[in-house]
Amino acid sequence: MKAAVFHAPGTITCDTVDDPIIQDPNDIILKVTSTAICGSDLHMYSGGLPQLRPMVMGHEFMGIIEEVGKNITHLSVGDRVVIPFPIACGGCYFCQHDLPGACENSNPEHYGPEGGILTEKGGGMFGYTDLYGGYNGGQAQYVRVPYANFGPRKVAENLTDEQVLFLTDIFPTGYTGVMWGELKGGETVVIFGAGPVGSMAVKSAILHNAKKVIVVDTLQYRLDKIKTLTGCETILWEDADQTVKQIRDLTDGRGGDLCIDAVGFEPERNLLDRAKAVLNFEKGSIKVLEACMSAVRRGGIVSILGVYPVNYDNFKLGQIFDKGITLKAGQAPVHPIIDKLMKHVENGEVKLDDIITHRLALDEVAKGYEIFHKKEDECVKVVLDPWKM
Repeated sequence: MKAAVFHAPGTITCDTVDDPIIQDPNDIILKVTSTAICGSDLHMYSGGLPQLRPMVMGHEFMGIIEEVGKNITHLSVGDRVVIPFPIACGGCYFCQHDLPGACENSNPEHYGPEGGILTEKGGGMFGYTDLYGGYNGGQAQYVRVPYANFGPRKVAENLTDEQVLFLTDIFPTGYTGVMWGELKGGETVVIFGAGPVGSMAVKSAILHNAKKVIVVDTLQYRLDKIKTLTGCETILWEDADQTVKQIRDLTDGRGGDLCIDAVGFEPERNLLDRAKAVLNFEKGSIKVLEACMSAVRRGGIVSILGVYPVNYDNFKLGQIFDKGITLKAGQAPVHPIIDKLMKHVENGEVKLDDIITHRLALDEVAKGYEIFHKKEDECVKVVLDPWKM
């Protein structure tokens, strides 16, 4: 089969690899009909997350069931399903407490309670380094899906792939950031990052009846797109101080009720930022998180959706304490919320596919990663067709 294979930072190619097979009675084999490149994939592509051996990429995918293991009870060959990105068993303590990203069974080699940098990680994920289980991902023509009695969700015939594809990750992730904000309606939500996850957070804030949604980004074309789609207010990032001042000016001097970091540890950085990271033995930067903590009001909530894989010195704990800020962070708990989010799509209450800017064949995956990483051609979201020739 064809698959997008990671070889080294900056090198992801469409290769011919072995077809996946059933390895456990709880597996299914999925014929992938649509898949996408996620911002998290770029952390591998850039070298921000380590991966030493080749791996099939991708954790945003859906398709038609080709084969089922003997223990599969509610799915059949021919069913069309969408797959949550966390690999979760459904039976352990954390799965039973609506935390599938902390599954105790899906990452046996590297799982642990510590949450370390290179060991004691959370549960498994598709196509996301050996640290998270070493599972091949779904940027391929076929993929093995473990624990298939718990994860896959059937898709209604009247919905297209693109209408539901982002239920795999970016919509639940954006929704989680807003859900953590405990909105009651009428609040101001500030979202840092107008990429795919940030765009989904905007849509989710609107679903939660936020009074005002403000989006911050370094690229005008991304701000223009999300403003056209949702009517939100936008701020073009020039520097942190000026951005925070603009947010306070729009919120009677207080700041946002909820600030969402949808960027993570690899924001755009100048030479000084990069030198500081080297001197502090740090990976990337927490400049966006620091801006969130300044821009949120006293007693407000900061949701961290962007990835932060290492520890950082000079973390502003004093500011958090003085302002009474609540921080919430982690992988989105897709399994507990995906059915509710599917209903929003089915009822026409939210549109997900309008952020797609590029549709490519799987054998164009190298181009897809390059333009997404470099933000060329006004790229926001790339969807790949594994069967387009």
